[in-house]
Amino acid sequence: MQQRDKLQKIISAAGLMSRRAAETAIAAGRVSVNGAIAQLGDRADANADVICVDGQRLPTVGKLYYIVLNKPRGYVSTMRDEKGRHSVDELVRDLDARVYPVGRLDVNSEGLLLMTNDGDFANRLMHPSHEVEKTYRTWVRGDNLRHGVEQLRKPMRIDGYEIRPARVEVEEAAADTAVLLITIHEGRNRQVRKMCQQAELRVSRLCRIREGAVLLGKLPSGKWRHLTQDELKKMEAK
Repeated sequence: MQQRDKLQKIISAAGLMSRRAAETAIAAGRVSVNGAIAQLGDRADANADVICVDGQRLPTVGKLYYIVLNKPRGYVSTMRDEKGRHSVDELVRDLDARVYPVGRLDVNSEGLLLMTNDGDFANRLMHPSHEVEKTYRTWVRGDNLRHGVEQLRKPMRIDGYEIRPARVEVEEAAADTAVLLITIHEGRNRQVRKMCQQAELRVSRLCRIREGAVLLGKLPSGKWRHLTQDELKKMEAK
């Protein structure tokens, strides 16, 4: 029995663009199915029909994969890098599919990075309305650690955006160094590093250990695992 879904859902699931962008492309006549220009509301079978966007055939997805990678420092969260740096693509080549990062970790950060070939799933998680909580183990140094932690717990303005107060736990502390567990909601570009800078704390190491229901746990650096059905169900419910 053929599985016929709305075109915008198929295009989004292929990772090409969001559903809304796909609807715009369909309305603009940029999408065809089996050679005929598609209309909004059309349905298709992703595995049987020839679906093209801007004249390029949409890649078939096949089996969907949802994994978590423990990204090491020094790797960029892209599938290729124009500067020749190591990319996370190198760490998941033993998977029987091409998966892409859901969001990013900067090159000097490490830890939990979700990856999938389900574009629809990725777009939902990255949409600002979801606000999936993320926790980072953060090694910091500062002249006044107590004041810095207090500042992190207050509302801040980062890159022109008002962000919600972070939840901050002090895991370890010495005279001028500490290990903090910082939980944020928005996940903007380099947000934790920018927050610490504003709080006059210098970050020496940053590791994401949780995203929503998914925990990094004891996953070795550079290794990946499949999300469990329970983790996937909770993440999809966000």
